[in-house]
Amino acid sequence: MGSGGREHALAWKLAQSPSCAKLFASPGNPGMAQDAECVALDASDHAAVIAFCQSNAVDLVVIGPEAPLVDGLADSLRAQNIATFGPSQAAAQLEGSKGFTKDLCLRAGIPTAGYVRTNSLDEAQEALLGFVAPYVLKADGLAAGKGVVIAETREEAEAALLDMFGGKFGEAGAEVVIEEFMQGEEASFFALTDGTAILPFGSAQDHKRVGDGDTGPNTGGMGAYSPAPVLTPELEAQVLREIIEPTVATMRAEGTPYSGVLYAGLMLTEAGPKLIEYNCRFGDPECQVLMMRLESDLAEIMLACAEGRLTEVGAHFGTQTALTVVLAANGYPEAPDKGGSIDLGGAEAGGAKVFHAGTKLADGALIANGGRVLNVTATGPNVTAAQEAAYRAVDAINFPTGFCRRDIGQKEVAREAERAK
Repeated sequence: MGSGGREHALAWKLAQSPSCAKLFASPGNPGMAQDAECVALDASDHAAVIAFCQSNAVDLVVIGPEAPLVDGLADSLRAQNIATFGPSQAAAQLEGSKGFTKDLCLRAGIPTAGYVRTNSLDEAQEALLGFVAPYVLKADGLAAGKGVVIAETREEAEAALLDMFGGKFGEAGAEVVIEEFMQGEEASFFALTDGTAILPFGSAQDHKRVGDGDTGPNTGGMGAYSPAPVLTPELEAQVLREIIEPTVATMRAEGTPYSGVLYAGLMLTEAGPKLIEYNCRFGDPECQVLMMRLESDLAEIMLACAEGRLTEVGAHFGTQTALTVVLAANGYPEAPDKGGSIDLGGAEAGGAKVFHAGTKLADGALIANGGRVLNVTATGPNVTAAQEAAYRAVDAINFPTGFCRRDIGQKEVAREAERAK
């Protein structure tokens, strides 16, 4: 279920699974159509999704984006005994409500930033007095990755609160979480869980700002690489012990067991890793680099997770680094210019993979149909080599109304150069 770059990467990897005899994608995209039969289903019409699964003898449903999970699609499918990869509506609150997750961290003793939940503009303005700049303001609900503002001044924070409570993010901004600003480097850690067992599933670093040098507004993500060397094996063990395991145990103990992928956004502070937020699905574009590295049978792993048999499988990732560059439509993230023509040329000739994120076919021609349009993904023995391969593939694509950052992975490239001296 889904149509973005994350879903294309999942479909591409699922199609390679010996256990996958037939793959459907709904609604899919032109890239996914190479690996799956695309079908037009409305994810919010649970009855229609169930009817399709039953009439086509579907053994496993993989829900890609967060909105159908928060809407309870996994619950509806499971009620009809259809194995589903993805958390229940109650468990998906980990992403659906920032406040829910912060409160869970408090109960479970999970390291995270100090915070206050606010339900009105007046309450939020009063709460600001308890924080110092820079201020971190988060719309409580789903805002497509754009509901977080880091305000450098009190005036900027006031303006952001006016936007949030004024409806800029719709219902997502009806409640706002104000957090203390954490210093450190960000990284993402992934783990699969069936509600009891936990399977570590790799690390990555994302680039959220739209412009080179981490400038401009936040986006859904402009590029990523995996693994994240800053997340050392020792730090990964600490994240599992102090963040992931208490989360799974608390969710289970409180009657909302979590099944699916836990995507932990982390800040690596001087005091150790702290949780920034959880997502209840794979990251986008982090999923793309994880799938490029995964060597295990994804369908087998996901089915075992959905059926509560996660201890029966393992996940093996190759030693190569994968890096992805997002090609976005001009104007993204505010008002992307849709309809621009795309010629992929020889982008995949050197072993790179182009995942479709926001494309469609018009009279047989590929055109842009979203903000983030393509995820150009390549591998190499390290970040430097993977970056070079990805940008060679980017430069082979003709997309006149698109743009990308030219510095994805640059911090790690600089560290690799320093280590090589």
